[in-house]
Amino acid sequence: MQLLFDFLPVIAFFVAYKLADIYIATGVIIVATVLQVAIHWLRTRCVNPMHVVSAVLILVFGGLTLALHDALFVMWKPTVVNWLFALAFLASQLPVFGGRPLVERLMNLGDAKLELAPALWRRLNLIWVGYFALMGVANLLVFRYFDEATWVNFKLFGMLGLTLAFIVGQGFWIAAQMRDHGTAGH
Repeated sequence: MQLLFDFLPVIAFFVAYKLADIYIATGVIIVATVLQVAIHWLRTRCVNPMHVVSAVLILVFGGLTLALHDALFVMWKPTVVNWLFALAFLASQLPVFGGRPLVERLMNLGDAKLELAPALWRRLNLIWVGYFALMGVANLLVFRYFDEATWVNFKLFGMLGLTLAFIVGQGFWIAAQMRDHGTAGH
């Protein structure tokens, strides 16, 4: 359910694009992203850092798209977001940022705790770094070498599909690691 909530602004963008154009869709995603952050805050009384980063970037890149009437800015936003996430996940392993991989921190929010060896958390974190880096490159290639409509479809279906496939694959990887290292049920 959280994944759907995370993708609602993109879905709103897609629908607005199909009904109007890239500029209307950009306005819609700006509003949807601000609402997403506000709704999350109202529900939890905290802000999701990933939502905030995305909101700031959509305000900047979407604002530039609307102000300069140039869709290239909004098309760059997913690449920048993915690369910033890759850097954040990579930096999280450094002692200056706590030395605890960001993926471990995110997966162990709340009551359920997932126990993996520190080396496995670091490996999983690096897998996420690679995923975010590749998603940034994929977005760049699609908006550079394909038309606008193809990019919009990729932004929703391609990125969502790849994210779902990645998460399922990650689940299988974690299950195999827990079985191989005897941490299941701990």
